[in-house]
Amino acid sequence: MYLKMGDVIMGMGKDFATEAMDISEKMSLNAGNVLFSVGDSAGYFYVLLKGQVRLRLGQTGPVVYQARHPGEIIGWSCLIGRDTYSASAECREATELLRFDRENFLKILNKNPANEALLFRRLAEMLGNRLLELYPTIT
Repeated sequence: MYLKMGDVIMGMGKDFATEAMDISEKMSLNAGNVLFSVGDSAGYFYVLLKGQVRLRLGQTGPVVYQARHPGEIIGWSCLIGRDTYSASAECREATELLRFDRENFLKILNKNPANEALLFRRLAEMLGNRLLELYPTIT
């Protein structure tokens, strides 16, 4: 289960989507480029447009997730109150992303409490589904 940007903004209205896209920055990175490392200040989240990003615990720890579907959100933990990233993210191939500043995104989100509640409900659903997927690997 992965969360796509389209899933996040669905039902939030055209104005919200327009404002969110206006604050995004397009990035093109090469294989081996690091988006963030565990412990870095979590000021941004990313939406995958093309390519693959591997998330791992630490710099060389186990891979916990491989983002490879266009629209997937990477670094979403910055939206749930974490000050630092809990994983490291490295591009596995030439990758294009949209980068969103957390503070600017949250300002837009705070304008409409219903949108804010919807976003956090969707994040909770995604986290629950990821936990269910991990259970078989923990035993």
